[in-house]
Amino acid sequence: MAEKTTVDLGLIAPVLEEYKDTPGSLIAILQQTQATYGYLPEEAIYHIAEVTGTAPATIYGVATFYAQFRLEPVGKHLIMLCQGTACHVNGAELISAAITDELGIEDGETTEDGLFSMEHVACLGCCSLSPVMMINGKTYSTLTPDKCRKVLREIAKEEGGADA
Repeated sequence: MAEKTTVDLGLIAPVLEEYKDTPGSLIAILQQTQATYGYLPEEAIYHIAEVTGTAPATIYGVATFYAQFRLEPVGKHLIMLCQGTACHVNGAELISAAITDELGIEDGETTEDGLFSMEHVACLGCCSLSPVMMINGKTYSTLTPDKCRKVLREIAKEEGGADA
């Protein structure tokens, strides 16, 4: 294991107690661990391995196979940008470029201040409103690059950052 951080492993004790002896429960354990920390910290993975008797390599295999799991923390505001057919046809690539230009991040990256992360997703299910992005569960539709920049600047301003 790499360097130690300050992850409180006690936070996942209840889920490990509930599932440690239940075959096939690794995904549920990982989902609840990620819900607790926002990602899957290395320390938590090794702790889960120890408690469940599952090899760390097996846990990493599951965590990297499924797109729902993250091994790195995400920003306070997770931007999920739809890449579905309707969004693609209606300019999702222009919205992605606007986000990159505005925040200096690409798909899968987080701003240095930890405020924003961008993640391209297959579909948000809002095809008639395309192009669409979702930030912390709120949907922003019929986007243009300028409309996207305005949303990002408003969020940054609310956080006390950026020169909006």
